[in-house]
Amino acid sequence: MSLAITIGALLFLMVVAYRGFSVILFAPIAAMLAVFLTDPAAVPSLFTGLFMEKMAGFAKLYLPVFVLGALFGKLIDISGFARTIAASVIRVFGPQRAMVAIVFICALLTYGGVSLFVVVFAVYPFAAEMFRQGNIPKRLIPGTIALGAFSFTMDALPGAPQIQNIIPTTFFHTTTWAAPWLGFIGSLFILAMGVIYLEWRRRTAAAAGETYGAGHNNEPEVAHTQPVIAVGVALSPLLVVVVVNNALTHFIPRFYGVTNETLLPGMADPIITQIQSVTAIWAVEGALLCGILAVFALSFAAIGRKFAEASKAAVAGALLASMNTAAEYGFGAVIATLPGFLAIREALKHIPNPLLNEAVTVTTLAGITGSASGGLSIALAGMADQFISAAQAAGIPLEVLHRVASMASGGMDTLPHNGAVITLLAVTGLTHRQSYGDIFAITCVKTLSVFIVIAFYYATGIV
Repeated sequence: MSLAITIGALLFLMVVAYRGFSVILFAPIAAMLAVFLTDPAAVPSLFTGLFMEKMAGFAKLYLPVFVLGALFGKLIDISGFARTIAASVIRVFGPQRAMVAIVFICALLTYGGVSLFVVVFAVYPFAAEMFRQGNIPKRLIPGTIALGAFSFTMDALPGAPQIQNIIPTTFFHTTTWAAPWLGFIGSLFILAMGVIYLEWRRRTAAAAGETYGAGHNNEPEVAHTQPVIAVGVALSPLLVVVVVNNALTHFIPRFYGVTNETLLPGMADPIITQIQSVTAIWAVEGALLCGILAVFALSFAAIGRKFAEASKAAVAGALLASMNTAAEYGFGAVIATLPGFLAIREALKHIPNPLLNEAVTVTTLAGITGSASGGLSIALAGMADQFISAAQAAGIPLEVLHRVASMASGGMDTLPHNGAVITLLAVTGLTHRQSYGDIFAITCVKTLSVFIVIAFYYATGIV
């Protein structure tokens, strides 16, 4: 019965997310319903003392990352930098290589710190134009964007400033640059297999005489005027984010040491900070802030009049995204206390290999919740100590745990109820029936890459 309650709570959350209901509303309902069926008297205490505490704790750590990332992406968009970058890549690759070009554009933007949701809106108009010129079926656009924005730059490439690569740092005391060689190997595998698959799909469609098609929904109106911004200028803020992130990752521990104690005259007690646990977060926040300042410095005239409305939209989107994930984090913390979850955890312990254990656990929960960051948060909130103990016993560096957990979160998360998938299909004017098959293929490649990375680590010992 306890196992059924736990699985039922997870399935309930998955169903309501699939049907488009707010996770912020239904995550606490699902969690408290599971607690009620287990111990009705415990509902008030667990809601106030555990669910809300964990939800607030997540927001305390990560809300600034969400807000700065959304604002940076919005400024890249309204400044015209995103359009300049896209147009330059189109000129280099040409319409015949539209798929590779779009993957490259998405990867460049997401690795540069732009939110993947922002990338979908920014890139789609250019993807549609390139696919139309290349006579490539429009239904292949979502899979192409998914490969560029939802896969290797999200959690595999070392230093990626996306939230899926930041969450593990607080559990394993690592940085976003953890296990760089494993991240590169995984990224190359995803990129190569993804491009091979998409090109196969394009050739198959061409052989069948299929073209871009007509009568599509949400067809964008693309401005045909050439951008006047130099591509080097447009790329500068993205490079600033990458360089500053790397620099601060090394500088912060040297400047503050292992522990920092702050006491100002108006404070009764000092604030004591364990620097190792916040280095990655501070580094990404500092890098995004520098990127925002760089956009202002390079394009103040273009964004000055639009900044008020743009910043409101960015903050609103960031609040919604961060609170969704925070609610799932609180949900995971509550579920982790239930007898059914303990039974699942005990069952997963029978997977003898600690890295396989972690990979299967994280990707399973990410798939059930339909969220990479949500599934990752649930898994690490409930089982991080177990993963660490098993890894230390096997002599596995925590950096490897970080990279495997991060990559596994972006595996089966993109099931049909995933928020990013629903957004991508809505923006492109396509349906699950038309385009989800290609997204799922990329999902399978991404999931397989985790086990390729694990095998590579055991074969070579390279981190």
